[in-house]
Amino acid sequence: MHTPFLLHAERLTKRYGRRTALTDCDLRIPRGHIVGLVGPNGAGKSTLLQLACGLIGPTSGTLSVLGSTPAAGAAHLARVGFVAQDTPVYTSLSIADHLKMGSWLNPAWDPALAKRRIGEVGLDLAQKAGRLSGGQRAQLAMTIAAAKRPELLIFDEPAAALDPLARKGFMRSLVEFVGELGASAVLSSHLLSDVEQVCDYLVVLCDSRIQVAGPVPELLASHHRIAGHPAAIAGIEVIWAEHDRVVVRGDASVPARHAEPVTLEELVLAYMSRAAGAGARPGANAAVAR
Repeated sequence: MHTPFLLHAERLTKRYGRRTALTDCDLRIPRGHIVGLVGPNGAGKSTLLQLACGLIGPTSGTLSVLGSTPAAGAAHLARVGFVAQDTPVYTSLSIADHLKMGSWLNPAWDPALAKRRIGEVGLDLAQKAGRLSGGQRAQLAMTIAAAKRPELLIFDEPAAALDPLARKGFMRSLVEFVGELGASAVLSSHLLSDVEQVCDYLVVLCDSRIQVAGPVPELLASHHRIAGHPAAIAGIEVIWAEHDRVVVRGDASVPARHAEPVTLEELVLAYMSRAAGAGARPGANAAVAR
């Protein structure tokens, strides 16, 4: 049966010994979005994506991806493309060898798409992968994932080590692939500039828990920055406060004359600061950078 959800988690929990990486996570992400998964280092982002790819299993709770248990079989594996944080490639193999291997492993492999995209980013099919730059390796890994023609592309901090120019090219390619395939995507990143550039849906994960999730326009419309003591305005949820500047959530309860729009950075840092139990200033937390 067709499901409207990319990811559907209920009380999803993952523990590694005594350390808890995810705690009672409830999440419903609809199809048709490029999802930005953000949070500080160690928040559980990679764990959530590894669970979604079927690389690990949950300790408790449930998770479905495209309506099925992650990696439930070969057919489901073919519906998901994954690019890991270190964009792994086989250094001794040529780019052409990587494409041949992709065609052997994936029944829906699109050789024309793979060769065209390799040419568009200026890569030589005869070149050994071990001689590629970081940006070139990332483009190769993404091309292999996309040439499967998946319904969902998952990226785990794929551009973290790239220089600004290579990162811009990678993000442009990501959007182009999603559009060409008619796919959805989940992008984990601690760089808000990446999320602002390509994502239309946001999930903030801090302290092993989902803090907030939703379409970016709706989240920005329902959060405000106000001046004054939070106790002075009833019927709203205070997310973060420092001195007389407060970030709140509530559509109808905030008088227009008191409210100012928030930026995506202010929204994310408000939830991160609340989760950390600290009044960090926007821009002061290096874990989420522009």
